[in-house]
Formats: sequence, structure tokens, C-alpha cells
Amino acid sequence: MSGGRGESAMGFEKESPRTGKQARGAGPGIARVRDYLRQWNLEGRVMEFEVSSATVEEAALAVGCSPQCIAKTLSFLVEDQAVLVVMAGDAMIDNRKFKAVFRQKAVMLKPCQVETLVGYTVGGVCPFALPPGVSVYLDESLRRFGRVYPSAGTAASAVDLTPEELWLAAAAKRWVDVGKVK
Repeated sequence: MSGGRGESAMGFEKESPRTGKQARGAGPGIARVRDYLRQWNLEGRVMEFEVSSATVEEAALAVGCSPQCIAKTLSFLVEDQAVLVVMAGDAMIDNRKFKAVFRQKAVMLKPCQVETLVGYTVGGVCPFALPPGVSVYLDESLRRFGRVYPSAGTAASAVDLTPEELWLAAAAKRWVDVGKVK
């Protein structure tokens, strides 16, 4: 990045018009995700934006899809291990269902824990190229769509995938039903 107007030398770009947060440009997260997705020839599906995609609404605007097609990645602590649940943008965790699957109450990671345990910052968490011990589960809410768009490791990126490609690339443990559609 040039560090010119609207950018910094650290790769920050324009602020989100909705939240005022700055979007991150290319960085180590997106490079790591591209390299990881290359094994399935999916690296060309990575999209980078000059606006934030940190929230479901921002990601939908950046991608040009409806919010429910955004595959948001939520981070939990289960038995002292990081667990990621990827679900549709219009879904939310159903605590009763979560407890039935994971045998404990849903406890989200704190932002500082997310970066330490998962390797990505909040707003750019994705289910790819994860540290050992991090488990990924896909929520059934994603199966309603032909294409879904998880983050590609930064708060200004996404990957265009089918649910089946997401299953493969995320090395998901299994499909779970822990969400409820809003």
C-alpha cells in the first residue's frame, strides 16, 4: 500500500460508512488463506474490498449479496479449546441447541483470545488455515444457499464458496444445528 490519502502504511483503507471502522487491506491473514485455499484451486475465489466487511451487513454490501448468504464465523471456548461455528448471516446461536451439541453453555471468546487462539482478529475470523487444536463446525443454516461468503482472514475480504466447498476447505468436524434464523 502506498500510505496515500485514505490509506496508511499498515494497510488500512477507507472507513466503513456504517460503523466508522477502518477496513484492512491485504495482510498476512489473506495471504495465508490464499495459500491454504490453493490446495483446492479455490484461491481465485478470494475477494478483497476497499471497505469493511467486518459485520454481516457490511460484508453483504461489499459482496453484493443478501446478508443471510454471509457465512459468519463465531468463536467459542469449549473445554478450554477454541471452537469455530460458521453460520448464515441471518442466524444466531440458540443456547439450548448449543448446549445439547457441545454439552456446555455457549461462551464466546474475548477479542484478545480470538487473535491468540484462532490467529485472526475479530471482523476477519475465518475457518481456514487455523492453528492446531481449533475445531470448525458448520451450522445447518448455511445449507439453504447455493453460495456462501465467509471471511478470507481480514476485515475487508470474503471467499465465494458453495456450502460443500466450505465444508471441504474448512476441514469441518461436522454439520450441527445450533442456530435459529432471526
